[in-house]
Amino acid sequence: MIISFSPQRRDDTLVVSKSDDVLTINGDVIDLSVIPDGATLPASAIDNEWIVGNVDRIDGILQVTLILPHGRNPSRAVAFPDPITVTEDGLIELPADKEPTHGND
Repeated sequence: MIISFSPQRRDDTLVVSKSDDVLTINGDVIDLSVIPDGATLPASAIDNEWIVGNVDRIDGILQVTLILPHGRNPSRAVAFPDPITVTEDGLIELPADKEPTHGND
């Protein structure tokens, strides 16, 4: 699965995991296994605010674009993230900036 990102200034968080062709996005289960090779599922057919753009399966590989929330002044890696290829099931590590530390820790 290839995940591309559409960065957006937002205060909420995004947690995504994968199990075969099923994505769980902030607890919402989205089964993409119904998309045959060479087909496209329009984003409008998916009831999830985090998926933007069509979902395609090209040469057997699902391609999806997710909103990537970020805070003020994101790093270049978060503001202009490269797509990631996800080959293993489990929690997906998304591009993110580390939380700033405060005080004299």
